[in-house]
Amino acid sequence: MALVVSLEKEEERSVRSAHPTCIPCKYMVGEFDGKKVLQLNTYGSSEREIPDKLSQTLQFDEHAALQLYRMLKSEFGFKE
Repeated sequence: MALVVSLEKEEERSVRSAHPTCIPCKYMVGEFDGKKVLQLNTYGSSEREIPDKLSQTLQFDEHAALQLYRMLKSEFGFKE
């Protein structure tokens, strides 16, 4: 588990292809010490030894969540 506190665009490398493994991701929102946290949990694919086992967790504080929101709007052209 890790708390993401900032997002930066990777300028020196590029995405070569989409990864072939598809996995589920669930999100939760909680409050700790009076601050909201977004948590993304990914789970093992059906090919894993233990499918559906919690695999990776990322937490975003409010600042990083706002950066993520703005990045998604910009990169995907989402409109409100």
